[in-house]
Amino acid sequence: MNRYSPDMITADGADWQVQDGEGPVIAAAIHSGHRIRDELKPWLAIPDKGRLREEDPLTDYFLTVADTSVRANVSRFECDLNRPRDICITRDPAKTWDLRIWQDDLPPEQMDKSREIHDRFYRAMRRLCDDRIAQYGRILLLDIHSYNFKRNGPDGEPAPADKNPDIDIGATTLNKEVYGDLLNDFAETLRSVPVNGGAPSVGINVRWEDGGNFPEWLHGIYGEKACIMTLEYKKIFMDEWSEEADIFALQHLRQGLLLAVEGARKAFEKMAGKQDR
Repeated sequence: MNRYSPDMITADGADWQVQDGEGPVIAAAIHSGHRIRDELKPWLAIPDKGRLREEDPLTDYFLTVADTSVRANVSRFECDLNRPRDICITRDPAKTWDLRIWQDDLPPEQMDKSREIHDRFYRAMRRLCDDRIAQYGRILLLDIHSYNFKRNGPDGEPAPADKNPDIDIGATTLNKEVYGDLLNDFAETLRSVPVNGGAPSVGINVRWEDGGNFPEWLHGIYGEKACIMTLEYKKIFMDEWSEEADIFALQHLRQGLLLAVEGARKAFEKMAGKQDR
């Protein structure tokens, strides 16, 4: 039984699932889901494959590095949990990379149902983080995403490598005075584990000016009690057009993340030791 019910449902068909463990590390894959509720499907205006390409499939593969994991089952297009409530579902293509996701006559009451999912999720995350911080003093929250780099088609020019690292760590809310060394060590550890024979490129705050609504919301509540990193993985672990996964690349990337998390745990232990003196 999950301690956060009824808002955090873990049954089949749930909007998200939580694997509840002991420890200060939480990993979330809030764009990993693909499910659209049946009553919404008549208004879908995009093919299934086109929608999947803009979701974050396989990011849930990395969740095992954490003590507690949060996996979204609902598609970001039914309810984007990394956006403010008012635009967690939208009919405006300008807000979805010029993709027309929904028919113009998508009923307001259907949109309201998606906003209710958003409300429940944020209530549940508040309780989860409150609980962990009460137990451990601080949390490390990894907000895990992926991104396309071959938007010009399978044979088109990929996005420039200098502006699109294999892993981009979004740390815009992170207090560098408190967590700066942890952040640098985290990035260096990710670089240290080869992916299919080569060192992955790892950037910090290269692609985005902020991490989205979820980390900004967490930071606004918890401040430096929450060390939040948004991990944006370039889809070097899969072909974003054929949808074929590279299991070895996934394993290598997860191993790097596992080692980085273990280093962060040690940093947390040192911080706790200083506070106890």
